[in-house]
Amino acid sequence: MKLTRIFAACAVLLVGAATAHAQTAGNFILGTGWLHLDTRDSSHPMRTTSPAALAKVYGNTGASVNNANTLGLSGHYFFTDNIAGEFVVGIPPRFDLKGEGEYASYGKLGSAQQWSPALLLKYYFFNAQAKFRPYTGLGISRVWFTDAKLTNTNFEQKRLYKLPGTATDVSADSQWTPIFNAGFSYQLTKRWFAGLSVSYLPLRTTAKINTTANTPMGPIRMTNEAEIKVNSIITYLNVGYRF
Repeated sequence: MKLTRIFAACAVLLVGAATAHAQTAGNFILGTGWLHLDTRDSSHPMRTTSPAALAKVYGNTGASVNNANTLGLSGHYFFTDNIAGEFVVGIPPRFDLKGEGEYASYGKLGSAQQWSPALLLKYYFFNAQAKFRPYTGLGISRVWFTDAKLTNTNFEQKRLYKLPGTATDVSADSQWTPIFNAGFSYQLTKRWFAGLSVSYLPLRTTAKINTTANTPMGPIRMTNEAEIKVNSIITYLNVGYRF
């Protein structure tokens, strides 16, 4: 009888050790990996909005942005065995802005860095001890742009101004946007996991080009802008370590 109790105690310890390897309530997993942003973009024609007396829409014009790759960082916390919160952020990739329509001949017009950290709530299927666990998630992202600039002097001189001593600055509106997510994780070892997720991030932003020209009558400031739709499909291939 005593020997039976010893075996039973050992079995309990082994089960406890096995479940400790799984994704259970209270676990925190820190991950990193490759983020690929595949942009499905379109834009409205460029238009002058200020000063009002010069308001105009330039037909058959527009802009597009390229795809990008960057390093992603993420943190998971399991509230229950099946529900987890995740924060994901990438080193801000630089996107090139290219001309479309009549602007296509100018090629690259400028560039900007995009920040889009996301906070997600995810539901994991199967039990906590399963090595393979698919999930689905829903969250929100705050998107903003930094270091935006025009780099095509030919475009600036022929399309934006013709006066000497003119300066330009570029900006894009920040936006809150939903993010839809699905993927899976796979347990490699006691503490290491691999995962793949695909997210859809719908975004609309307005790019603005402000031109200031010094004239004999004083400085004149003109604003040209275009609304750009950037619907990104984001792939995140990652590895994670459970603490």
